[in-house]
Amino acid sequence: MGLGLAALNRIAGSTLLDRAGLRRPVENVVATATRQGFRAAGAAQRTFKATTRLTRPARPAPAPEAGLFDLTPTDEQRMIVEAVTEFAAEQLRPAAAEADTTSAPPDGLLDRAAELGLTVVGVPEELGGVSTERSTVTNALVAESLAHGDMGLAVAVLAPSAVANVLVRHGDAHQQATYLPSFTGEDVPAAALALQERAPLFDVFRPRTRARRTPDGYTLDGEKNLVPRAGQAELFVVSADLEGRGPALFLVESGTSGLSVEAEPAMGLRGAATGKLLLDDVRLPAGALVGGGKPDTIAEVVRSSRLGWAALACGSGKAVLDYVVPYVNERQAFGEPVSHRQGVAFQVADIGIELEGMRLTMLRAASRADQDLPHAREVALARTLAAEKGMRIGSAGVQLLGGHGFITEHPVERWYRDLRAVAVMEGVVSA
Repeated sequence: MGLGLAALNRIAGSTLLDRAGLRRPVENVVATATRQGFRAAGAAQRTFKATTRLTRPARPAPAPEAGLFDLTPTDEQRMIVEAVTEFAAEQLRPAAAEADTTSAPPDGLLDRAAELGLTVVGVPEELGGVSTERSTVTNALVAESLAHGDMGLAVAVLAPSAVANVLVRHGDAHQQATYLPSFTGEDVPAAALALQERAPLFDVFRPRTRARRTPDGYTLDGEKNLVPRAGQAELFVVSADLEGRGPALFLVESGTSGLSVEAEPAMGLRGAATGKLLLDDVRLPAGALVGGGKPDTIAEVVRSSRLGWAALACGSGKAVLDYVVPYVNERQAFGEPVSHRQGVAFQVADIGIELEGMRLTMLRAASRADQDLPHAREVALARTLAAEKGMRIGSAGVQLLGGHGFITEHPVERWYRDLRAVAVMEGVVSA
């Protein structure tokens, strides 16, 4: 890292940059590289140690069966949503354009997000959290509210919560005692799920990353892509095919030998600072295996993640609707608002109808998950609707703005790019 920064600084000091008019762009690159380099060094210096002793893992209890399906949030949920909605409007929305351009969250934004305490929502009280029962609906409402500000930055904010949720629901006593206290303190570590791989017709339940048994634990080899905040993350939950067992999840600390990260900006979610995780003979202790390698573990994590993506799609879809309604009412054509045209009015109505269907299905799945009821079918429906209708909502938003939908002055084109990610991303978030 030091050699790379020295080379960049030498380049920045060249007088040729002034002649070519490249002084400012190169200085920006050097500043960004230096900032990210020191962050990576800081991440590698943290050591996770057990600060408490647990005789058994702490799990939140299922929510009581509610009988009739009721969407009315509790007073606690209402206060959380109000706080998150205000934060998304005041912090995420204004920073979204810059984050999309630079493929990184602005300095200090994620620290301010951590102050909201989102990672403690699902952590049991005995481990420093605030949860007494499952919080899937609350997590979904939080994801929806954040995505209304910006989906890419919402993913960056929620990535540590996804890892905390995996530890709460599937980690053993030692894993919880070692890692979860860091997620309930003031200095919350950057962390991420790493399930996605670059492969045609990628199947999350058939990862190409391989895990082999060793006398001391396991060895991982493979590649994960589109991992949020990969360059700053201190802890990863990585999926791999464990020989003789099938897909399994492993805890991998950023300082582990053989692990490296490369930047990998994508079409959408650019504010999440996605990167590629390279695993070359990464040696892990036996305690790194999550959930004992049971097949149900990764299935439940993927199900929770897909529900999280459905919630994000609802938030971004609502942002599109809230933006296009005043636009079509104020935009004049042929002496009247364009909303007076049936072709425009029907498209706006379709957005509202599809959005309500997406949201009802998503919350129904989240409610059943909270009550520990079978919800695989409901999650599949929610994810399918979010992938298909979410992309259609984004496309309609661009169409309704006409030529303005194609330029970055209006955020709808960014929301369209983000909504396309719902159909292809696995992991990253959790509800």
